[in-house]
Amino acid sequence: MHYLIFLLIGLVAGWLASILIKGRGFGIFINMILGVIGSFIGGTAFGLMGIQLTGFFGLLVSATVGAIFIIWVVGLFSREKS
Repeated sequence: MHYLIFLLIGLVAGWLASILIKGRGFGIFINMILGVIGSFIGGTAFGLMGIQLTGFFGLLVSATVGAIFIIWVVGLFSREKS
């Protein structure tokens, strides 16, 4: 059950990240997939910094921050150099 909640929060975080970065992502579907990865990264990073966000909205905030970060990093590596 926890994995399902983790997956849903990651998908919502990816969707929110795609709205917040306004066109710098890879489309809603890919951003949602990256949001799942970003939710793990965000939760881990906040935990390492000693910041504990609990509850649905706390987890959503950390997941969204992670999703924005991972979309940004993937964007750095996927841009074609002219």
